[in-house]
Amino acid sequence: MAQKQKCSLKLYSNFLLANHNRYSGTELAKVSPIEDMAHDSVTRWLHANDFTPSDLWRQVKPLVDTNTGYLIGDDTLLEKPRSKRNELAKVQYSGNQHSLKNGICLVNLLWSDGADYVPIDYRYYDKARDDKTKNDHYLDMLNKAERRGFKPKYVLNDSWYGSVANMKAIDRKGWKWITNLKHNRQVSEAKGTYIPVSDLALADKQVKHVWLKEYGTVSVCKLVDQDGDITYLASNDLDLLDTYDDFIKHWSNRWQIEQMHRGIKQTTGIAKNYAIKQAP
Repeated sequence: MAQKQKCSLKLYSNFLLANHNRYSGTELAKVSPIEDMAHDSVTRWLHANDFTPSDLWRQVKPLVDTNTGYLIGDDTLLEKPRSKRNELAKVQYSGNQHSLKNGICLVNLLWSDGADYVPIDYRYYDKARDDKTKNDHYLDMLNKAERRGFKPKYVLNDSWYGSVANMKAIDRKGWKWITNLKHNRQVSEAKGTYIPVSDLALADKQVKHVWLKEYGTVSVCKLVDQDGDITYLASNDLDLLDTYDDFIKHWSNRWQIEQMHRGIKQTTGIAKNYAIKQAP
């Protein structure tokens, strides 16, 4: 007769949320309310369970309204500086550190109503295993969101996911998108004459219609932060021409995925799991 596992999803999740700096199975065994729980019980439970994005969706489905809100996509690197035999950990670029780091790249899709936000899907970036780029995973998640009935106000993503291919894929769903543009993205006010978007004459709080190279007409504006840094925004919503404040208000919700990434690292130790994979 198989022995009942002492560790469980509820116990493990509560442990991660309650602890702030120690996330090992040994620590859970110390504080567990279950009598005589060994740290190996945690490793065996983790090994025996294979949680998937579908499991996440079943948990969060009651928390979202598929008929409104924002879909926000981005990736984050879970740094694993000491992982030598982790098949998911690769040396790759870290946006936070602005350098190459060893770690696991997680591509996430978030739903937000403008106040609360909920992760609804994720993918591991491992091109050697599935030959998929981060953009492939992003589009896979948007396609899954469409099949699940989502009808967002806007899809929000940064310039990494702001390719023409992604823009057109979102267009085909009948959705609106907002992205930031790299300063060298080519735009034209006079068809055939292209300039970097950073050379576009844009007054304070002005929105213009321009031709984005290889795509078509978009609304663009610039956002200047308190340090004088400029972000150029673009959208396929041409009705944003006279509504700069709405443009910026919609875009500001993209920051929530950065908050989520910081939160899961600081409050659940997602990059500090000490468990190892063992043979059953």
